Amino acid sequence: MHDDEVLVDEALVRALLRDQMPELADRALTVVEPWGTDNAIWRLGDDLVVRLPRIEWATGQVHRERSWLPVLAPHLSVPIPEPVAVGEPGRGYPWAWAVHRWLPGRPASFEDQRDPVRFAADLARFVAELRSVPTDGAPPARNRARPLREYDSATRTAIAGAAHLIDAAAALAVWEEALAAPPHPGPPVWVHGDLDGNCLLVDGRLGGVVDWGSACAGDPAVEVQVVWSNLFDDDGRRRFVDDLGVDDATLTRSRGAAINQACAALPYYLDTYPLIVERSWHKLAALGVGPATTTAGTRYRVSSPPVHDTRNPVPGVVQREDEIRDAPDRPGLEFVPVARRTQRDEAS
Repeated sequence: MHDDEVLVDEALVRALLRDQMPELADRALTVVEPWGTDNAIWRLGDDLVVRLPRIEWATGQVHRERSWLPVLAPHLSVPIPEPVAVGEPGRGYPWAWAVHRWLPGRPASFEDQRDPVRFAADLARFVAELRSVPTDGAPPARNRARPLREYDSATRTAIAGAAHLIDAAAALAVWEEALAAPPHPGPPVWVHGDLDGNCLLVDGRLGGVVDWGSACAGDPAVEVQVVWSNLFDDDGRRRFVDDLGVDDATLTRSRGAAINQACAALPYYLDTYPLIVERSWHKLAALGVGPATTTAGTRYRVSSPPVHDTRNPVPGVVQREDEIRDAPDRPGLEFVPVARRTQRDEAS
């Protein structure tokens, strides 16, 4: 998935446990799929999970989560991971790694929500609770929790890098509108930073939020961008925005954060992580950004575009079969069938 990632397999995980946490070494190990982007994740027995950074940029997450998850948890009505232990480098593995309590549930999807409007309300309450936590000593804003001006160059680079796949002019228009919106006027607030793909359902309701590696004090717009994901329809989006009291400027900035995320992720994971590709296509469509257009004016889709449930339609991405069949060949693009994936996704 990454050119410079560290190989993590069961033998390595078992050896690290045997050396450093022998009381856990005989437990069953099961890969959590889909495989994480930042962390390799293994379920350990019934009630624990092992998380090992697989690339250098994720190494700070271990100690950040160990320090802050216990601080945040008492303020939240939805379960979040509980750190149990931190391991040290060893057996050729170069970084610290973590053991957390396992949270039951399945990755949230629109189709599996018992009541999508209730899900939106529950998630809005969770975000409001998180915002209320004092930020004294919190990690400073990072990634998309920063002011948009601080990642303007990176976003323009991401849009250019996805221009062979998407309508880059439309994406740039969304970004520039977001840049023109007033910045967050108050102090930074606690944000999770990456809600897409990290919400769990239990009995069809929001039952957990995992993967806190991006948590920091920053712009609340980064949380609002989740409304452009495939977890929401129009009714859910309105409920989330209304319950949180999101103003127009914050909603506009959230569109910019979403453009950055989708345009960076789509080409990067195009051949390695179909679920992220699917989410990216959906998010772009929700923002009004369609696929690239050929010189003949034909719109077409590329590997692993999204499947939209009829209850959650987003126009502009899923084309008719005749459009796909008649689209000209183009190097590096592949038309493929799409399968909805519902396996546990605990990392990004």
